[in-house]
Amino acid sequence: MNNQITNVYIWDMDETLILLKSLLNGSYAEAFAGLKDAQKGVEIGKMWEKHILQISDDFFFYEQVCLEIENCNKPFLEALSKYDDGQDLSDYDFNQDGFSPPHDDLNKRKLAYRHRIIANKYKQEMMDVWDALYKMTDEYTDGWLSSARALLEQCLAGNEDPTICNTIAGGVVRSNATGSRHINVLVTSGSLIPSLVKCLLFRLDNLISHENVASY
Repeated sequence: MNNQITNVYIWDMDETLILLKSLLNGSYAEAFAGLKDAQKGVEIGKMWEKHILQISDDFFFYEQVCLEIENCNKPFLEALSKYDDGQDLSDYDFNQDGFSPPHDDLNKRKLAYRHRIIANKYKQEMMDVWDALYKMTDEYTDGWLSSARALLEQCLAGNEDPTICNTIAGGVVRSNATGSRHINVLVTSGSLIPSLVKCLLFRLDNLISHENVASY
């Protein structure tokens, strides 16, 4: 009998693990009664917003899947996995496959292909180029982002000595001492694709796997 305990930590993203809206509208700076440069916060927020939308469109099919075609936002990437037949997509032309609203099995398969590509890109941790913006934001917010990462890491370790835990890629840890598993899950009201991009840009992708990001 398997007596392993699984601890699941459920997180909200915006204004909890990351800051964006409060930077854009200046409310974060206002809370410091003049001690923060509100305009700098707005500029930082606009830079994040630009990068999130650009990456969503250029790499994650956001404009094609969620803006041009309605009702394509799914709660998580595995939602249509049963329609994915495993076809090799290395030479697949996503711009010419006639993808339309996924109401039939054929278009559900085409959307599942896109989800598979997104999942693979999420695993690649391809966003190191934005280190400077991350560091600028973390400094401006007095370590909000790095503190959030540290909290997620602590939850994965189960408040144990990290040296006695085995980390598994994607935000799951098994403790050698207790045999328990620790998993971070993110639930957001935002669209799935931009939420995944936020995880990448804000360095949460190795602490929360794409399977554990849900949009409702």
